[in-house]
Amino acid sequence: MNNNENIHICAASDCDCGMTRRDFLRMSALATASAAAPLMFAGDARAQAFKGDDQPVKIGYLPITDAAPLLVAHGRKLFEAQGLKTETPRLFRSWAQIVEAFVSGQVNVIHLLSPATLWVRYGSKFPAKVVAWNHVNGSGLTVLNEINSVADLGGRTVAIPFWYSIHNILLQKLLAAHKLTVVTRGRGAELKKNEVSLVVMAPSEMVSALASKSIAGYIVAEPFNALAETAGVGKILRFSGDVWKNHACCVTFLAERDLADKPEWSQRVTNAIVNAQLWSRSNQVETAKMLSASGPNRYTPHQLQPLTKVLAVTDYSDYEKRGIIAHPQWQQRRIDFQPFPFASYTEEMVRALVQTKVEGDAKFLAGLDPKFVARDLVDDRFVRKSIAAAGGPAAFGLPANLLRTETVAV
Repeated sequence: MNNNENIHICAASDCDCGMTRRDFLRMSALATASAAAPLMFAGDARAQAFKGDDQPVKIGYLPITDAAPLLVAHGRKLFEAQGLKTETPRLFRSWAQIVEAFVSGQVNVIHLLSPATLWVRYGSKFPAKVVAWNHVNGSGLTVLNEINSVADLGGRTVAIPFWYSIHNILLQKLLAAHKLTVVTRGRGAELKKNEVSLVVMAPSEMVSALASKSIAGYIVAEPFNALAETAGVGKILRFSGDVWKNHACCVTFLAERDLADKPEWSQRVTNAIVNAQLWSRSNQVETAKMLSASGPNRYTPHQLQPLTKVLAVTDYSDYEKRGIIAHPQWQQRRIDFQPFPFASYTEEMVRALVQTKVEGDAKFLAGLDPKFVARDLVDDRFVRKSIAAAGGPAAFGLPANLLRTETVAV
């Protein structure tokens, strides 16, 4: 099988969030100890240049709603309110780029796909930890207007933003439930009626690819689902949160050296992000304005309309009438914000990812114990204190004991 046929080659200069062949090679290089070691050393050298809280907050992000807590914290000067210095957040165009910048110390606070954190810590062996969730839900499966069920995707091509993503996990669960087999033959390949070909594609290309019918659908973070809706080129088939109740997509990721050497700095960073989530929960329109291209900081290239559709519209009645919502009793928002990283989710994510087809060397997954990962990958010391200071679990709609059972229903 030719790797070039299975890695999306992005020609667009504004490619967002997908994996180009160059990105694939970058991440493959980072996965080896010989390549990772110099980058880790460079990151340590940068970290040592600052002592304690003097280290500025250097945010790395992709232009998706998943980044909202980091950007709101910056825009509302919540880091400064914690006594921290900040630099202008840096927008990246792919997950590979943001990981590379994080490992090399160019940025020190990032949001990252929750399954990708496994790859960074256990695949590339870079010492970093999840300190909080960025949000829950906030993604969807968008398809051509003539497609009315997951079964209709048989013999077609569907795009995902990254192999190590909750999008890939949930899509493959949906396809398996409809007895469809996942293959990776690239766009244009001949497929059997029971096969669905997955391709990694930049979200910035997904809407146009759907409009041209070169793909039958895609599953991705917002606002790219809303963009297809507002443009009339596609429709939501399922929301990700209607498959895995209140799942995490992106999480806040910090280097372990900062957690160990700068615990007060790490606590203040977490405080700011938690406070940003609390504010965003009740200020959805203002959050959309802050993220939009017309906002004062122009954090993303997106217009206000699709961002508002995602962040401010909480009435699912229209989607329920069209049969899109399979579990209306869950009473969820299209995207919501709560920072606590439930151990039960991490455990289930590990189990699910082991059963999910991914490209590249994934041997490290086989040796991961879900309970060990939940303890080792996540450091919830800081977020527990932040939540308590922000009004307690109830302020975020969370159970008082911060425990839950995972609900996955395709």
